[in-house]
Amino acid sequence: MRILSGFLPASSGTVRVAGFDVFTQADEVRRRIGYMPENNPLHRDMRVKEYLRFRARLKGLSLARTRDRVDTVMRQCGLVDVHRKMIAHLSKGYQQRVGLADALVHEPDLIILDEPTIGLDPNQIRSVRQLIKELGQRHTVLISSHILPEVEVTCNRVLILQQGKILAADSPEQLRAKMSKSGQVVAEIAAPFEALKACWDEVPEVEHYDVSPVDGDFFRCALTPREGVDLRRQVFEIVRSRGWELRELTRSRHSLEDIFVAVTATSREEESF
Repeated sequence: MRILSGFLPASSGTVRVAGFDVFTQADEVRRRIGYMPENNPLHRDMRVKEYLRFRARLKGLSLARTRDRVDTVMRQCGLVDVHRKMIAHLSKGYQQRVGLADALVHEPDLIILDEPTIGLDPNQIRSVRQLIKELGQRHTVLISSHILPEVEVTCNRVLILQQGKILAADSPEQLRAKMSKSGQVVAEIAAPFEALKACWDEVPEVEHYDVSPVDGDFFRCALTPREGVDLRRQVFEIVRSRGWELRELTRSRHSLEDIFVAVTATSREEESF
């Protein structure tokens, strides 16, 4: 984040933002990025509108342009009702909104957000998340976060990095697809235990299964298929043809956390050899 935003020089490699080199054309890059660090360095003794005007002028906007852009970003970020309040008197959620408005005020091509929802309560997280999604329709938004469920519901492309190396880069859906070449199917079925075991023994598409009691007459069947096989339709047809009762049929989905753990573990194993 610091290298992209021009705060820290890199020891090697090349970084370009909107076609401009971060090291040799740093001023051009800074004009095209909006950066909100994890610990937002707001001037808490200033009022919201006053602060945003101050920041817009620092970023080189004219007086007329400053008035227009400050009014626009306050509407975008839901700050109109608190524009006269001291920043120190705002909730953490509203202070995050001020930080976002600051990052947006000069209409950057790229918005860089470092842990944008950290320290917020669930309602504030939903509000900021929705705002980020709306910004993503008009800007390129780059988010750094260790809160993986947040990344999963906010981002349409994910990069997993470890010690400066990109280990995976794709959409969350494609990353799950790569991890779930043979997704396990879980079915809760009311049927005799031995009949269930005999049934899965006879299905060639089932490589491995586990049958365990749940409650009453129901058993939980965890079925691992051959690679590339989706067992759900076949399981449904088997249950229906035999007159058994089915109350659950799902295919396990890997979370982004599962994918992160698997990818980084593989990388550590390769480094150990």
